[in-house]
Amino acid sequence: MSEIKGAVFWITGASSGIGEATALAAARKGARLVLSARRKEELERVKKATGLADEEVLVLPLNMENPAEIQPAVDAVLQKFGRIDILFNNAGVSQRSSVLDTRFEVFERLMNLNYLSVVALTKAVLPVMIRQNSGHLLVTSSISGKLGSPMRAGYCGSKHALHGFFDALRSEVFHHNIQVLIVCPGYIRTDISINAFAADGGKHGKMDENQKGGVAPEICAEQILRGISRNRNEIYIGGKEVMGVYLKRFFPGLLNRIVRRQAPK
Repeated sequence: MSEIKGAVFWITGASSGIGEATALAAARKGARLVLSARRKEELERVKKATGLADEEVLVLPLNMENPAEIQPAVDAVLQKFGRIDILFNNAGVSQRSSVLDTRFEVFERLMNLNYLSVVALTKAVLPVMIRQNSGHLLVTSSISGKLGSPMRAGYCGSKHALHGFFDALRSEVFHHNIQVLIVCPGYIRTDISINAFAADGGKHGKMDENQKGGVAPEICAEQILRGISRNRNEIYIGGKEVMGVYLKRFFPGLLNRIVRRQAPK
């Protein structure tokens, strides 16, 4: 499903950042939208900003950490639109704390939200796309899903898991005309560091300098839509941090030395 115009495009984490920017960009290209996140009032704000009529957009609050909400949400989308063409698994949370200091429960929440909830929603939507014999599955990973970064071990682990799952899934659903795109942002100018888990599970509450100077979410969104249209398997979005992917592949020793210098003393 590479055509965005007229597609039913479901975005989780749609209330801010990359999700919001992607919703606005997809609306401009003629998509019909399903907007999901926890905060209904923020979803309503995004809906208004899209300029879409009520019949073209569904505000669907969803707590991805509650598996019981997932199948009813899928049913609600089908009742509204009758199909699901594009699912963008974008909800997630980051982390800013060392392995030694981080409570185990924080690692569990990172895996549940960033990985297991994505698996659950994808599994619930997959039969719909198979019946349609078409569809596009997207997931927001990270450059940290391709390499490790200090103070983000739990986050990196959850994002690495997505690559194994979606790479395997891509080979399974190819003959059902279903595409799979893994989106790997680097530093994007969002509140991800502010909302990141601290060692005790509370909010980190600080904007990283690299994040502050990152790529605008609107530019990120345009690259995501381009990746859909071109049926890409994986895309990297960011500045010089994207080079880390290639250093990992071709010069892993050099990357290890760079990463060690970033680690707190």
